[in-house]
Amino acid sequence: MSMPSFAAAMLDQEARSLLARLARVRPFALIEPMVPAAALLPEAQLAIESHLAAGRHELQDLVQAYLRWLAAQAERLNPAEGQRRFTFLRLKFNATLTQFDLFNDVITQRSEHENGVWLSGLDAVAADALAIPGRYFTAPPVICYLDRGPGAAIRRARTRLPGGGDNPVAIIRVPRERMVGSGIASSLFHEVGHQGAALLDLVNSLRPLLQAMQHGGGGAPQAWRLWERWISEIVADLWSLARCGVAATQGLIGVVSLPRAFVFRLNTDDPHPSPWIRVKLSCAMGRALYPHPQWARLERLWEAFYPLQGIGGPERALFEQLQASMAALVGLLVAHRPAALRGRSLPEALQVAARQPRRLGAWFRLWNRSPRLMYRAAPSLVFAVLGQARASGLLAPDQEAALMGRLLRHWALRSTFDTTALCATQQHRSSILQGV
Repeated sequence: MSMPSFAAAMLDQEARSLLARLARVRPFALIEPMVPAAALLPEAQLAIESHLAAGRHELQDLVQAYLRWLAAQAERLNPAEGQRRFTFLRLKFNATLTQFDLFNDVITQRSEHENGVWLSGLDAVAADALAIPGRYFTAPPVICYLDRGPGAAIRRARTRLPGGGDNPVAIIRVPRERMVGSGIASSLFHEVGHQGAALLDLVNSLRPLLQAMQHGGGGAPQAWRLWERWISEIVADLWSLARCGVAATQGLIGVVSLPRAFVFRLNTDDPHPSPWIRVKLSCAMGRALYPHPQWARLERLWEAFYPLQGIGGPERALFEQLQASMAALVGLLVAHRPAALRGRSLPEALQVAARQPRRLGAWFRLWNRSPRLMYRAAPSLVFAVLGQARASGLLAPDQEAALMGRLLRHWALRSTFDTTALCATQQHRSSILQGV
């Protein structure tokens, strides 16, 4: 057998092997067992399955085209060219598997006892935290999963996936150590804030304002350069505060309470503010959104945990510049009216007036008398109320954990039943239209 024929035969077998292995990548609906209450909502399931199916079909078409090309070459095949084209196919195949594994890691946890149902409940919480009345954007499906580590993270919807294509859903990684309690709201709502900020293009609308402050508008140009560097994380913290109030700051303290050297580290390449400044800024933003003495108490507590004494030289001067410019930054953030919000500020769009501490306390007292009302409330409001009660010393951690577990199960069941009822209604209407 000639070398071109031998190379063509071997590459043909390898390409067909790719097709055989690709055929074993089945839809999640066929391979993942879970109770209905733990399942993804249909729009999320459909978005993921459709995206992966399109990738498989594209790869199948590429392999079939390659096999046809090989057959047409016959004795004329250049082995190097044949290998080059096959290597491209294999890389594409591995990228398809990478995307499958990305979603598989998320969906597999839905079959875990209790955790799967809680994750479904968190999906409902995240969706509520992202929703804004006014139709400013079309919210993508949001799905949550658990992982190790103290902080959460998000792979935003409509961002590029490994191997190509846009992510069809927002995927939020929730730290296991945050389950279960109102503190999880801080991490979850912060990541939701990243998605919301992207949908509203908040970061890009704020950057020119921050750059103007660097060039003579606000003094301390080095501090304003850092605020611009950190603005994505700052906006996400603002979103979290607007959704769950003081629980956002308390949860943040829980995440960034690290050895002193890390708390005061100023890394200009890190998109996250220095933890010490980040907590101080959270208190300042909280005070602007929800005037109340609790912010001053939290700020003094944080300073007692990590006193600034001992920090000297240029680093101390920069911390002082950041603190001095903080009030101007907060004023800019809460007054900013991006084009996407059609003249409204973010606090107005997120309706922070309805989540002032006094109102949250009134909700807690009402729910103590009539607990069933709590189960009817919006999930993000429930987190805000319970977080305020915890901050006020009215709710013990063990009580909070037990209550949050029951609420997550309730929200998972409610979303499952609502979806089932909607599907049944649509099927009934379809039958009527068809004359069945």
